Amino acid sequence: MTTIDTPFRSPTRKTRWARVIVHGVLPGIALLLALAAGYVKWQDDTVRSDAAAGIESAQAAKDSTVALLSYQPTTVERQLGAARELVTGDFAKTYAQLTHDVVIPGAEQKQISATATVPAVSSVSASETHAVALVYVNQSTVIGTGAPTASTSAVRVTLDKVNGRWLISRFDPV
Repeated sequence: MTTIDTPFRSPTRKTRWARVIVHGVLPGIALLLALAAGYVKWQDDTVRSDAAAGIESAQAAKDSTVALLSYQPTTVERQLGAARELVTGDFAKTYAQLTHDVVIPGAEQKQISATATVPAVSSVSASETHAVALVYVNQSTVIGTGAPTASTSAVRVTLDKVNGRWLISRFDPV
């Protein structure tokens, strides 16, 4: 017996695998590769941004620490006044009060000078707006015409980026 196609019966369709692969599988693979590339790029940009923030904030921590801890008796008010521009938040209030009530009067009356240097600084953590650095400080202090006394310390410096500038928000000796 021979079967005859009638208008009421549809012919069997063969799956054309080449067409399925070209129009379905390959675009799917291309989409997955594009998504993976985008994710890798995003991760790379995040790491680079954090690394740049670490470098910038560590340099700011170094420069600001030197400014906060260095002064001469004849210019102490101007020097520490300028250093107040490098701090923010609650630490700004604490630093302003300490310098106004203790450091400036003591430096002027007893002719105290202090010179700080930072031989090493390391970024502990950094993001685009917040960073922590470990700062090693050497400080030499002279009272009147006496001999200089040297001290060394390490400070955990917390910085926040405010209006495009890294400002110290905490200054914790370790």
